Amino acid sequence: MSDATRVVLVDDDPLVRAGLVMMLGGATGIDVVGEAGDGREGADLVRRERPDVALMDIRMPVMDGLQAVHEIVSRGSATRVIVLTTFDADDMVLQALRDGAAGFLLKDTPPADLIDAVRRVARGEPMLSPSVTSRLIAVATSREETDADAERLAERLTEREREVAVAVARGLSNAEIGAELFMGVATVKTHVSHLFTKLGAANRVQLARRVHEAGLR
Repeated sequence: MSDATRVVLVDDDPLVRAGLVMMLGGATGIDVVGEAGDGREGADLVRRERPDVALMDIRMPVMDGLQAVHEIVSRGSATRVIVLTTFDADDMVLQALRDGAAGFLLKDTPPADLIDAVRRVARGEPMLSPSVTSRLIAVATSREETDADAERLAERLTEREREVAVAVARGLSNAEIGAELFMGVATVKTHVSHLFTKLGAANRVQLARRVHEAGLR
């Protein structure tokens, strides 16, 4: 179907890929269009297929997922990369998020949650639960080096932008933010776009880090 979310899977374990295919293959509106067994093949697959979402393992031979994420994002690909991991505080996952990955999934994520995550990321919405976001931010942030800069940037925000920024950091989707702050989704998207520019963030994960660093509440 032409409007299906196109997904590629990149993992060196064929059993993991088979499990992902089984979980995603039966979901309405999701089409698995390719598989790769290492980061080099994965980056090439993304360039060739131009999927909406790539599920990317981190620890792989030839080229690891970290390098693959960096290559995909740095060349301006519209593909949103979700990194796969066994541990939610893996340093390599944190680096992938800094490099522009759209989020992460634990490999034992229940099928329904995995499908929902793929759909949300394809729509440009966050894929991180508030509790996990907090842990990632806490580990990723070097407060001594980043707090002053984040606070300076945050001073440029309007009151409404601050409210939206805090809501993004809580892991809310655009629709959830709109409902909570009594705004249309299109207006929320506009605020989020302005926040990316004003706070120097490439994605919602980096935006959440900035909010945390600046001490916004």
